Amino acid sequence: MEFVFSQLAGFGGAFAALVADPWTYVYLVTSVFLGITIGALPGLTATLAVTILTGFFGNKIPLDYSLIALLGAYVGAIYGGSYPSILLNIPGTAASAATAMDGHPLAKAGRGGEALGLTTTASFIGTLIGTAALLIFVWVLLLVSKNIASPEKALLALFGILLSGTLMSEDLVIKGWIAGLIGLAMAMVGMDPLLSEPRYTFGWSYMLSGFQVVPVLMGAFAVPQIIEGLRHIEVGKIVALQGRILPNLATVRRHMPTITRSGVIGTGIGALPGVGEDVAGWVSYGVGKTVSKDGKNFGKGSLEGLLSSETANNACIGGALIPLLVLGIPGSPPAAALMGAFKINNIIPGPTIDPNIILRVVAIMVLASLTMWILGLFTARVFIKILRIPQTVFLPVVMVLTAIGSFSVGGGINDLYLMLGVGFVAYFMNLMKYPIAPLVIGVILGGLFDETFRRSLFLADGSLAGFVSRPGAATLLSLNIALITAQFPAMRRIFARLRRKET
Repeated sequence: MEFVFSQLAGFGGAFAALVADPWTYVYLVTSVFLGITIGALPGLTATLAVTILTGFFGNKIPLDYSLIALLGAYVGAIYGGSYPSILLNIPGTAASAATAMDGHPLAKAGRGGEALGLTTTASFIGTLIGTAALLIFVWVLLLVSKNIASPEKALLALFGILLSGTLMSEDLVIKGWIAGLIGLAMAMVGMDPLLSEPRYTFGWSYMLSGFQVVPVLMGAFAVPQIIEGLRHIEVGKIVALQGRILPNLATVRRHMPTITRSGVIGTGIGALPGVGEDVAGWVSYGVGKTVSKDGKNFGKGSLEGLLSSETANNACIGGALIPLLVLGIPGSPPAAALMGAFKINNIIPGPTIDPNIILRVVAIMVLASLTMWILGLFTARVFIKILRIPQTVFLPVVMVLTAIGSFSVGGGINDLYLMLGVGFVAYFMNLMKYPIAPLVIGVILGGLFDETFRRSLFLADGSLAGFVSRPGAATLLSLNIALITAQFPAMRRIFARLRRKET
């Protein structure tokens, strides 16, 4: 109990410090508004929102303000996708795809205001559920951090790269691993962290500092999205918003079991590295349809279906931050972009992270969710007008902002070349169904793997014994081996036979 009270006291102190700072509200309102705007524009994503703000605010302002801007954009963008889903039947983000199933039929029936009001409130509650889970899991960090040394860090970084490649692959798992290993190779470029010797720079001074995270993020996540958006212009007819947006509290109270269940599901899905908010929305929607007495009306304008999706995708944010902050493994693509922002602020997420940073993240998430709820209820009609902006107008603007964000890192025109080069490579990787997030995670975690793996060898005079003699390292090594061997055809056939026997 003493530990619980100490964590609550730490959270209370972080929350009070944020509330007392007037600049908190400036960054909160601005970032959440921008996040909702980007999420509401079809074709743009929460990953793009976090990536763009990383370029502008990543390490140019104090850490607390940077976290406020990035987390505010993350929360706002996941929620913002509900606007086009409900009014256009076009998901603003992949996370809001399931929301369109019941949101648009409600809007066509003249209940668009009610649908938006309920999704706003459900998103608010879902974010709080995920944030509460994040606060609870702080104790895991404190328990395991005492036994973390270089061998464990190296194996944990490798596990994060392999796991993200495994879970994010749409096609063959090997494609995800290849993407992750490409990122790992990119992380080796620059000055050797142990010997201070240049590696793979080919005499180019710009490469001495390695591949900068922000241009890589911009190129990997933003450029392919912009190209794809300009190639496939989505046009839809906006359904007129009718009805009161402010939610009926009695309706919210009646659906609290659905909201609570969906929040727990979203948090659990988010805690699985590399899965993401879109999967959380669909899984929660499927569970809701199965257990609901009104399941036959799902897809026809069911409030339960709407709440199942929209609660889960926002609860997934807190869930995705759990593996990011505690293990150093992003739980979703937006969390991977957020991890890049941590890196440029010289913060290494994982078991050795300062617990005070986690408490600050929790406090910011609470304030960001509250800001999102207020803006969503009282400025909804502003965001509806934004939906009328043609993609041919806002996508070039996004490209300009992306270029400015990359240029502002400090590498000058070379950062723009890097952004465009990574962007075109990522675009063609997308066409061949190679996941991009593992590449970015490889770039971010690759430096940690390289340094800690080689330091372990130096300290042991070249012996690998430290990777099997330490219990934590041995466990992580076993997980890495199991993850790889589980994809062998023979092992997959064995698992398939076992599943058939169970059924």
